[in-house]
Amino acid sequence: MEPKVIKNEQSYHSILQEAERLVALDPATSSKEAERLELLTVLLEDYERREFLFETPDPIEAIEFRMNEQGLRQIDLVPLIGSRSRVSEVLARKRPLTVQMIRALSTGLGIPLDALVMETKPNIVGTPADSSFDWKKFPVKEMEQRGWLAALKTKTDASIEEVVQAFLSQVASGARRAVMYRRNFRGEEVDQKTYYSTLAWTARVLIRAKESAINQPVKFDPSKITPELLRDLARLSWLSDGPRLAIEFLAKYGIVVIVEPRLPNTLLDGAAMLTENGVPVVGLTLRYDRIDYFWFTLLHEVAHIWRHLNSSDDIFIDRIENIDSKVMAEKEANRISRDSFIPRGIWKRSSAFLSPTKENIQQLADELHIHPAIVVGRLQYETGSFERFREFLGQGSVRKCFSNVSFK
Repeated sequence: MEPKVIKNEQSYHSILQEAERLVALDPATSSKEAERLELLTVLLEDYERREFLFETPDPIEAIEFRMNEQGLRQIDLVPLIGSRSRVSEVLARKRPLTVQMIRALSTGLGIPLDALVMETKPNIVGTPADSSFDWKKFPVKEMEQRGWLAALKTKTDASIEEVVQAFLSQVASGARRAVMYRRNFRGEEVDQKTYYSTLAWTARVLIRAKESAINQPVKFDPSKITPELLRDLARLSWLSDGPRLAIEFLAKYGIVVIVEPRLPNTLLDGAAMLTENGVPVVGLTLRYDRIDYFWFTLLHEVAHIWRHLNSSDDIFIDRIENIDSKVMAEKEANRISRDSFIPRGIWKRSSAFLSPTKENIQQLADELHIHPAIVVGRLQYETGSFERFREFLGQGSVRKCFSNVSFK
């Protein structure tokens, strides 16, 4: 059929599929296939310009993107913004950019002025001040049932506020105790209904991480996290006890992984955060007991630690269903996780993608030394056919690797 100007979504997807098929063929220059691919690309780009609205990053997203691109840490912004505390407040969206900051950031980081003068999006759920906490909204009953508060009830008439304050104070000591009262949950999973449960869960993860870090003397060095290391981590999915080995693997690089089931009324799957001493922590709930979900979430959170986590005030909260997030940091973490298992170039040319069969799925998994569940998970997501090849997904195979964790 002769290509025409795309006027609707159905035609767009039809031409997109043909273009992807031609890309996979890798046609020779000047061949009929190459010329047709070039024409289809022009038509697709024309439709996308007319129909798709690409959200411009706000100033903080623009700064974070440049930091990630140049491998900068918060301390590197001190000459441009001011003190370390001021840098932290700006990135946490607690302090607006001044004219002087905008000029310095534009010159120092090469960010266009128009990107820095846009209104900052209020897309971070911040912690209320200590005095404004509604302590009764914490899931105290569930926290008690899990044994989180047992050692904290030093007096029988202790109020809910006193007990929960004692629980939260375990996260940080001394002057740093206030850190739990100004946590910023970054992501799309936390709202006012789930805020207190999420705060309690992240506090529990950090408390356990502090205990674990005592026996983990390796200091985290972000320069050691590379695409090659992430691919080595991804290959552990090939092994039956891969989830346990992955935690041991990351510990060797100073990253603590804590498996802590979610609290009721929350739907989070993973989180990335820092302890008061700067130890990076991955929290996993194993809400879905599936191999592909475990590995994608783990790599996603490690990507946040590598590329986005700059302050102990921030916690990235993630839910597997929001894989299509438009937030820049989430999109990058998704891409890093996905490509660590199957690079896009390999995927688009693979028989598992072009002609999915059990044999082709297993062949690609064998070639990349990854679990076939990873291949099936990606195939299901990209095709929207979630019933196909379910036997590969390893349902019920992850939680049993953590026999010391109760998933009641």
